[in-house]
Amino acid sequence: MKARILVVDDEPDALELVEFNLRQAGHEVTGAEDGAEALEKARASMPDLIVLDVMLPEMSGIEVCKVLRRDPATAGIPIIMLTAKASEIDRVLGLELGADDYVTKPFSPRELVLRVKNVLQRHQQKVSRPERFAFGDLVIDRPRHEVLWKGKAIELTATEFRLLTVLAERAGRVQSRDQLLQDVWHYESLIDTRTVDTHMRRLREKLGPAAKHLDTVRGVGYRFVE
Repeated sequence: MKARILVVDDEPDALELVEFNLRQAGHEVTGAEDGAEALEKARASMPDLIVLDVMLPEMSGIEVCKVLRRDPATAGIPIIMLTAKASEIDRVLGLELGADDYVTKPFSPRELVLRVKNVLQRHQQKVSRPERFAFGDLVIDRPRHEVLWKGKAIELTATEFRLLTVLAERAGRVQSRDQLLQDVWHYESLIDTRTVDTHMRRLREKLGPAAKHLDTVRGVGYRFVE
């Protein structure tokens, strides 16, 4: 799958390494060395995917990710975060802000190429899914990253929005906590499933009356009911 990829890293050697390996994999690659340049190139070229280093001068990769996700024009671009920080809290923060995957430095170029391939495939599958769901007074608009209840917007984080849309597109089917960790958070190894319960509790609080669509199946997981 050939794609247009924007790579953002302030270390010339790291930037060159990533660009080289992605080009070898058949992708069209553009580089940027700071946050401002990354935003400019992302808006100008609308890449299929962004590989974004967290530790950038002046404007961090986390801030760049926030700006991209707030702009409807760039909100849907998949983002893989690169960082030297390996702690769980950093990984969770990156994914919470809307990153699609998280790779820790030093990394294997082959692993990064595979991660890029997987994220692109997931994104392609998402594009083929319904863009808008309507369940009575509850409307979920994927392109606008918007949830409405009786016409009033409900503010959700990127992770809460993904959690709600994953459940909505599988309405009526029970989703286990482990399955949600994989499909919403993209965790490849199991972690504490209380992560799902915590986010579900916050999601229900924000949805208010619309939370009637979210059903808990004891001992298993959750289900969206129409």
